[in-house]
Amino acid sequence: MCGRYSIFTEAKELEKRFSAFFKDDFSAHYNATPNQKLPVLPNTDKREIQLFRWGLIPCWSKDSSHGNKMINARAETITEKPSFRSALKKQRCLVLADGFYEWKQTPNGKIPMLITLKTGKTFAFAGLWDVWKNENGETIRTFTIITTEANGLVSEIHTRMPVILPPEKENFWLDNSLKETNFLEMLKPFPSEEMLSVACKPKEKNDKILLFKDLF
Repeated sequence: MCGRYSIFTEAKELEKRFSAFFKDDFSAHYNATPNQKLPVLPNTDKREIQLFRWGLIPCWSKDSSHGNKMINARAETITEKPSFRSALKKQRCLVLADGFYEWKQTPNGKIPMLITLKTGKTFAFAGLWDVWKNENGETIRTFTIITTEANGLVSEIHTRMPVILPPEKENFWLDNSLKETNFLEMLKPFPSEEMLSVACKPKEKNDKILLFKDLF
């Protein structure tokens, strides 16, 4: 599961990294949570980084409550679930991130662990998106992060992890001409030797998590 992550790289750097332009104003999120609007690069005609709400609401949903349950999509069953099956074929996206959090059980209780690339560089989760309209006709764009079994590093903390796409696979994930089998082959654990995890100890009594920027 992935229920918290960080994305704080400046907009200009994200535009350069993903060869895209921001459609909306962006502010850093050191502890991104479900229901927040966060930057994704969808497979649309224009290469635009847009702010979608985290928590997928299928277009056919009667209300927005589905979004609270669909922050993640399991890679192993993604072709079986009606909520994800159609999006996998037509509506894929890159979810931009600098790291993600998982909670590790210790003798002193659970502590948050920040998991990043060893390079400290921005990367992309494999994601799906959809468009839903509420009763007032307002259009809401939402997304979910695909998860897979944990690699050797993350398995010491949690059984699952988000799918991190290697940079050379990112454009393939957005390619509308590829077949479903090509997409599924990308949904694998990222190599553990290219990642690291850091315990996030509170800076002050009321702090829940150490800010990513303070780790480097």
